Amino acid sequence: MFLLYEYDIFWAFIIIASAIPILAFLISGVLAPIRKGPEKLSSYESGIEPMGDAWLQFRIRYYMFALVFVVFDVETVFLYPWAMSFDVLGISVFIEAFIFVLILIVGSVYAWRKGALEWS
Repeated sequence: MFLLYEYDIFWAFIIIASAIPILAFLISGVLAPIRKGPEKLSSYESGIEPMGDAWLQFRIRYYMFALVFVVFDVETVFLYPWAMSFDVLGISVFIEAFIFVLILIVGSVYAWRKGALEWS
């Protein structure tokens, strides 16, 4: 039988977990000093006058390298549950995991050949 009182702890946790950050923002907004001077309105508050423009263009290689890293990081996240329950799932899941790894290897070879992993 489905009873709602079994979820009281869950709803209490959700309410408390939502209330703590909201209260923290409200209290800091009330207690924080509000003084706007020229130093506060400048780009940097380190005490050094900013020179030049704050807009910098980054090369696309940095983003490509980060994207390849995220793909292989997510690969390890997907492979870990498969490895932990390999004996229960059987050979069909092993074949699926093998195909998944094979696709990622083909993708990494493609990225390597295109030069996405080169810094220079």
